[in-house]
Amino acid sequence: MKLTKKILLEESMMPTKWYNIVADMENKPLPLLNPKSQKPVTAEDLEIIFPKAIAEQELSTERWIDIPEEVYNIYKIYRPTPLVRASGLEKALDTPAKIYFKNESVSPVGSHKLNTAVPQAYYNAKEGVKHLTTETGAGQWGSSLSIAGAHFGLDVKVFMVKNSYYAKPYRQLVMKTYGGEVFASPSEFTQCGRDILAKDPECGGSLGIAISEAVEVALNQPNTKYALGSVLNHVILHQTIIGLEAEKQMEIVGDFPDKIIACFGGGSNMAGITFPFLRHKLSGEKKDLQIIAAEPAACPKLSCGEFKYDFGDSSGLTPMIPMYTLGHNFQPSQIHAAGLRYHGAGQLVSQLRKDGFIDAVSIEQQECFDAGILFSRAEGIIPAPESTHAIATVIREALKAKEAGKEEVILFNLSGHGLLDMKSYEQFI
Repeated sequence: MKLTKKILLEESMMPTKWYNIVADMENKPLPLLNPKSQKPVTAEDLEIIFPKAIAEQELSTERWIDIPEEVYNIYKIYRPTPLVRASGLEKALDTPAKIYFKNESVSPVGSHKLNTAVPQAYYNAKEGVKHLTTETGAGQWGSSLSIAGAHFGLDVKVFMVKNSYYAKPYRQLVMKTYGGEVFASPSEFTQCGRDILAKDPECGGSLGIAISEAVEVALNQPNTKYALGSVLNHVILHQTIIGLEAEKQMEIVGDFPDKIIACFGGGSNMAGITFPFLRHKLSGEKKDLQIIAAEPAACPKLSCGEFKYDFGDSSGLTPMIPMYTLGHNFQPSQIHAAGLRYHGAGQLVSQLRKDGFIDAVSIEQQECFDAGILFSRAEGIIPAPESTHAIATVIREALKAKEAGKEEVILFNLSGHGLLDMKSYEQFI
């Protein structure tokens, strides 16, 4: 029997709506709080930094939200993305488990981040916004917003975590090629950055600091809004196109995952692939489905954090989020998976983790790069350092299945390729 390696969808089969899991959660998430009044945020509060449509999506409880035609047409540049049977990895591990991965690395920027950058740029442009600000860790989100801004005629300022800015110079060049303006954060461009540098001139930055800088500019520069690459509900909403496609592709081969695994930074990548499947567990239909978030040991908010209200940034400019957090001033060590170095987990993921629907593991860099090398040689794709956390967890689970002699189906999200992260691989090798 011949193996089907890639499960592909026709463009006509691409989902036309995003899925909002809030509609199916028995325990609704606690509200975001206005940092000044300490009252639940309103759409009007959010419209200070977001366009109206995004503010409405952030607070929506509707199960399905239409994908605008303009967004849908840009998605077609790279979507639907392939679902791939990781037969090479299965063979290398000699496991009875079937392993599948959704290959989000085929997007123009090499990661899943474009799935939310395009709609965010679209909604801003539609409302007459001219300038966007944002933060980025590894540079995948900054690259995504830069090209999305170019599609809709928006200027984009990106505050990139300083350690990553110097460690990943080609990410800078990608953003600049697309038309983005890039600052090493903390920077002298903002008051927040200047204050931090006055206290610590050698500060290597964090995502929390970069968010503070981007929000400060959005609040003070005319006709400017802020765009976020993870954590918040509207970002997760846009990313559900990953899981919705994967659900259709799994149906084609007659499989349904027993376990779904994804790396975890703020939650958009993990939620994007898992939430459409998780709705079947929330309904009681697939009670045995296990969701596993793979975190870096250097920043294990779901594994070791505290569930409480905390700021999404270092300066306290953002709404307070009910989340698992290591503290908004937490400074993670400089690991290669810069996109996972965020102090907290999103509101929805945190509530589902609290309610027992999501498990979490934390993994050291050595194990991750071992997994990345094995995957590269077995499947031919060099994964992003972030994605190696998912792969390492998949390997753990596949070897458990081998030991137990158990046939099970494992699905994971390959959130991005590592072809612009070769310095990390060079240091490892």
